[in-house]
Amino acid sequence: MHALSHSLLTHAIFDAHAGRLGGYGRTLVMGIVNVTPDSFSDGGDFYNSQSAISHARRLAEEGADILDIGGESTRPNAQPITAQEEWPRVEPVLKELVPLVECPISIDTYKAQTANHALAMGARIVNDVWGLQEDPDMADVVAAHKASVIVMHNQRVIDPALAIIPTVLRFLERSLSIANKAGIPMERIAVDPGIGFGKTLEQNLDLIANLDALKTLGLPILLGASRKSMIDKIIPTPAQRRIPGTVAVHSVGILRGADIIRAHDVAEAVQAARITDRLRERSVR
Repeated sequence: MHALSHSLLTHAIFDAHAGRLGGYGRTLVMGIVNVTPDSFSDGGDFYNSQSAISHARRLAEEGADILDIGGESTRPNAQPITAQEEWPRVEPVLKELVPLVECPISIDTYKAQTANHALAMGARIVNDVWGLQEDPDMADVVAAHKASVIVMHNQRVIDPALAIIPTVLRFLERSLSIANKAGIPMERIAVDPGIGFGKTLEQNLDLIANLDALKTLGLPILLGASRKSMIDKIIPTPAQRRIPGTVAVHSVGILRGADIIRAHDVAEAVQAARITDRLRERSVR
């Protein structure tokens, strides 16, 4: 039963060809579990594996549809780590969580070696912040495990002159071409505009306000703006007090076409998503 529920829910999340989220019918919430010492949002609160496991179980109880486990901070100016450093952080968390929780587990990594280990252990989704374009082996690993993948737009240099929507679309189209060549079916892919990754505040706002432009790709859209610095740039607020701003951004994103929201604060995200879903239903009648 446990393996079946993983399979069915993962398929429901990514099968865009059978209707919105495979007919799943509501916005899904991905809960963030950072097993890192230096994340901007939680400052290493869950670096200890037992703390991370307890936190993940709490997010599942609060209604997370997916748990996203990451061992490397991707905040601006974060120190990169190797796969050999990353895997020991997430391995004990995955080992305990996979048999415990019903929701699918995502591994937040751009390294094929880490993804391969995590998928072999029972993770079902790879959340790649470089959209299959950083590690040349990543697409093949995802395909070999018949896993699902989230491809995110990213860039190392902020360029305020860029027309951000066509730039993001071109990047994601390259990611989808890589996925196609590796044999990853379209129904196992979601896309992410990469809010806060190599973008100005205005570019982030343009992407959120025009998120439906990504619908031309024909795939589910993940939006992750949880506690991000764009909120602080509009109204200065410490990271852990940015829940209202996060809810505002994610709610607008849902109305603009987001299918999945990625959040640190799952109970609040679930409540906001259910209300916004009901409002969106009214607006299309």
